[in-house]
Amino acid sequence: MIVPETQIRIAEPGDEDALAALDRATWSPVHAVLPAPTEPYEPFFDDRHRPGDYLVAVVDGAVAGYLRLVPPTPLAATAHVRQIQGLAVAESARGRGVARGLLRAAMERARAEGARRITLRVLGHNAPARALYAAEGFAVEGVLPGEMLIEGEYVDDILMGRSLLA
Repeated sequence: MIVPETQIRIAEPGDEDALAALDRATWSPVHAVLPAPTEPYEPFFDDRHRPGDYLVAVVDGAVAGYLRLVPPTPLAATAHVRQIQGLAVAESARGRGVARGLLRAAMERARAEGARRITLRVLGHNAPARALYAAEGFAVEGVLPGEMLIEGEYVDDILMGRSLLA
C-alpha cells in the first residue's frame, strides 16, 4: 500500500531538474528503449513532454517518482484512451507503494478526463513491472516478439491494457 507521506500531484515546470535527475538515475536496459542519457542532456520538458502530462510522487518532500499519461495518438478515434508512456521510481522509494500509487492516480485521472481504457507497453524482460501491471488489472493484449533490440538482445514488446469502466 502507498505510504502516508507519499503525495501524488501533477508536475509543475519547477519539477524539471528533479525529474530529469530521477530519469537519469533510474535509466536501465530493463525498461528503457533509448540509450542511456549522456551530456549535454536534453530538456526533460519540451513540446511533446509537458508538465501537465506527468504525475509526480513526492515522498518526504522530495520527488521520488513519475508517470507520464497521454492520449496514445492525436486521432479522435482514440480520444477515449490514455496511455502510460513512462514510469520511474527512485531506488530509495522502491517497495513503498509509489509505483502502485502512481498507477492508481493515473487511472483516476484518465477516468476524470473521460477515458474508458488505459494502455501501456512494457518490455518482456521487465518481470517486476509486468507483475505490478497485472496486479492492477492490466492484461496482455498483444506481444510483438523480438520487437526491440536492446544491448544486443532482442526483447519482446508487450502491449497491456485495461478497462476503466469497472
